[in-house]
Amino acid sequence: MKVLMLHGINHNMFGKRDPVHYGTITLDEINASLQALGRDLGVEVENFQTNGEGEMCERIHQALVEKVDAVLINAGAWTHYSHGIRDALAILTMPVIELHMANIHAREEFRHQSVFAAVVKGQICGFGLDSYLLALRAAVSAAQAAKAS
Repeated sequence: MKVLMLHGINHNMFGKRDPVHYGTITLDEINASLQALGRDLGVEVENFQTNGEGEMCERIHQALVEKVDAVLINAGAWTHYSHGIRDALAILTMPVIELHMANIHAREEFRHQSVFAAVVKGQICGFGLDSYLLALRAAVSAAQAAKAS
């Protein structure tokens, strides 16, 4: 089983950016934690980060061609306005889990809306690093259920 983790805009700056909301964990540390849990769960986790919206859409399209089993996405600010990424996600046939380190509903008003909400299996937010780990567990479970049906 293969799960694709998509990291969005500015995530390469985790560890330096807004530690009140994101802590001091780096993207490399997040990816290492996902890899470790993936090994425990018996799944391959591929990590991808970009600051380019078009590159994100291209990687989502590639996930469909590759037939990955599930997709995790923390698109950052794109979550709230990128209809292009939303439309790319809507093409996918595998489970997609949206996640955020911070509780988007306890932040600025514009962050309360996710344009992805209608096309993802579910959302996890507010648990820092654990948001990623919970999302991976949810994605594996959803992918296993999809294969069983």
